[in-house]
This record gives sequence, C-alpha cells and structure tokens, in this order.
Amino acid sequence: MQNRKVGPFNVEVWSNPDVGTGSFYIIIDPPKGSRLQVPADMRVQVTVQPVSKRLPAATYNTWREKLLDHVEFKTLVPFDKQEMWHVQIVFSSSTANGEAHTDVPVTPTLLGRWNLLLFLLPFLGIGGLWFKAASVKRTRRRRVRAARAGIAG
Repeated sequence: MQNRKVGPFNVEVWSNPDVGTGSFYIIIDPPKGSRLQVPADMRVQVTVQPVSKRLPAATYNTWREKLLDHVEFKTLVPFDKQEMWHVQIVFSSSTANGEAHTDVPVTPTLLGRWNLLLFLLPFLGIGGLWFKAASVKRTRRRRVRAARAGIAG
C-alpha cells in the first residue's frame, strides 16, 4: 500500500507476510508542504484475518520508531497458513484518526532453516574452486623448483 491518504496523512505500508512470522512497517508522513506533524500520541494497530474467515480477526499493537525523515511503526504478526489475509490498519491520536484496508498473500518461507545452506552453496562452490586453483598453483611451483634443482645439481 503506497501513498494512500488516511485522514490528513500519507501512509505507506510495507510488509513481509511469511508463514510463521510476518512483519509490517507503517510509514506515516504529513502532506508535502504542510506544517502538520505526526502527533506524538499516534497509535497504530494492525488487525489480520484470513479472507476465508476460518479464524477470528486478531489485533496487534505496533511500536514507534522516529527516524530522521519520517515516522515509522512496526509490528510482527504470526501467520499459520499460506493464503490471502485481510489487513486493517487503524490510526488514532487526539487530533487525527483513520483506517486503511488491504489484502496480502501470505507466502511460504521457502525451505525454512535450509534457506541458509541453499543460498550459501554458490559461495561454497566458488571457495572450493579457489582452494583447488591455489593447490594446483602450489603443486606447479614445487615441480618447477624441483626441476630447477635437478638441472642445477
């Protein structure tokens, strides 16, 4: 969800909804050229529910991170199954309120713990080739030295 107008603010939601734990990053910016600022008492909640409604809606609080150029709220959400999930984001403060809705596909985490090994294989292969090349070069040097010593003696 990008550049969505929620109340007086521009909102972006970035997510990584994986089976297991998904993360949500909610960025709130005042309109360009406005003196308006994100209120210090702004609270953001994320509510998720499978589109199939097989589970009841669950609400999660966020924590605020004040960055140099914008205000960001973060939360972690558990997802139990790969499917479409409805996401509702509710903003509330003493001066502004609003909500936004979207659907996100929850994706599998590929191979889980095996991901690290899978993604390391090319680097391990290159490292193995480098050691093999170094070994061949060292063997050649030894042969050249032995041949020179035989000629000199």
